[in-house]
Amino acid sequence: MANPLQLRAEVLANHPEGAYHRLVLHAPGVPQRVRPGHFATLAVGGPGSALVLRRPFAIHRADPQAGTIELVIAPKAAGSRELAGARVGERLDLIAPLGTPFPLPEQPVSALLVAGGYGSAPLFALGAEIRRRGGRIGFVLGAAGTGGLYGVDQARALTQDVLLLTEDGSTGLAGRVTDPLAEAIRAIGATVVYACGPMAMLRAVSEIAVAHEVRVHTAVEEAMACGTGICMTCVLPVVGEDGRSRFVRSCTEGPVFDGARVRWADIGSVPDDLEGAAAMGGGLR
Repeated sequence: MANPLQLRAEVLANHPEGAYHRLVLHAPGVPQRVRPGHFATLAVGGPGSALVLRRPFAIHRADPQAGTIELVIAPKAAGSRELAGARVGERLDLIAPLGTPFPLPEQPVSALLVAGGYGSAPLFALGAEIRRRGGRIGFVLGAAGTGGLYGVDQARALTQDVLLLTEDGSTGLAGRVTDPLAEAIRAIGATVVYACGPMAMLRAVSEIAVAHEVRVHTAVEEAMACGTGICMTCVLPVVGEDGRSRFVRSCTEGPVFDGARVRWADIGSVPDDLEGAAAMGGGLR
């Protein structure tokens, strides 16, 4: 797990970008600790609000020299809409960095980076780091429509191997990111896939990568009530190195998991063979 700080971070900028907002926060001491895949949480609503839970967001970019981090916000519910409306100069209660980041290869690799919507936010810093280490990268970015794509120009600044898909066909190919995934893996000779997006997408990406004998690392979008490992509400069934299945916390052991070890089909249930399932009332659905 990361070594997080809690502080009142000043809003330096709040840029609308397509369907999203890019929030730039001055957070001294935080950027030096950030690695691709880490996330941050923000308090919303104020002390008298019914919005008691913090909101988690993948860290898009960290600049140690400027002392800033950037988050991408999708204004969907009350909390995220409030943050999307944050004004310059406002101070937000921030905890960051949190979670376990993407594992970085020690040797140059060919990596395919796959995202749905603003799930792409943490992948550009990851791609830049893989390239810095001598590797090759490709992107497969998808969304329901053009407005849901995020970071197309950032991807193209890193590599010419960028494939875009929208379900309505408004940009790029018509379809989902999983449709051309096997071909994209072969096209760049990928030996590892990194993915971030909806859980159903991550399951499909993992299954395709495993079928092609390619390592796959997934940053899950699981609801995180506390973000620090206390509440145990974000657990997923994962197969450990010893072959035994356990519930593990998305916010601490994750959000990045080996996609081949996540029991995607069992998320939301208590599998009978899960360690400790008998004590929990195993078999309940």
